[in-house]
Amino acid sequence: MPSGLLKSALSTPLVICRRSFAPMLRSWHRISSFAALSARLNQPLPITTVVLGKSQVYGTGNIRCGHGLLIYPNQYMETQGSGEITIGDGVVLSTGVHLVAYTGIHIGKGTMIGEYSSIRDANHTREEGVTLRNSGHVAKPIVIGKEVWIGRGVTVLSGVTIGDGATVGANAVVTRDVAAGSTVAGVPAIPIQRKADTLLETTEPAVAASVIPEMHT
Repeated sequence: MPSGLLKSALSTPLVICRRSFAPMLRSWHRISSFAALSARLNQPLPITTVVLGKSQVYGTGNIRCGHGLLIYPNQYMETQGSGEITIGDGVVLSTGVHLVAYTGIHIGKGTMIGEYSSIRDANHTREEGVTLRNSGHVAKPIVIGKEVWIGRGVTVLSGVTIGDGATVGANAVVTRDVAAGSTVAGVPAIPIQRKADTLLETTEPAVAASVIPEMHT
């Protein structure tokens, strides 16, 4: 039998089986992922949490989760020393989010964090005669309010507070506090409206309108 026909003959029943058992396999995968994450935390993981894939937990496991979380695969969560991560009800952690706390990270109710975002409350220090790897850390807590939308690939640095209802554009680096209800973007992240206002003040009106028409109305 030609290899193509043999491959088709063997794969067809396997495809049918996988389709038939797919719902059961997905349920088992979620239960297994939930159990694996729960076992690494020193606080109970609410049964209402949906865990869609493997999460990596390092350090003390001092992570407190609210109800109704949606956790996508490939999370990285680390707590060191007295550091704690607190995640409010209904938070969504998209694929590949990194959370590292040496002091504390608080994420408010209903917040959504985009894929591969990094939220770390500590920075390395440099010490004379000590390698960077073996140097200490300086940590300041990070507070993210309720109903905050953090886009894909965002970096939030130590000591930052993001107010309720704020939006952070994709790939932004947040180095300072973000006011409640505001929208920031860029490196470093600044309010988008401020950028628009500056452009309007320094550019001919017709040119500015063509560059940022949606903000000029």
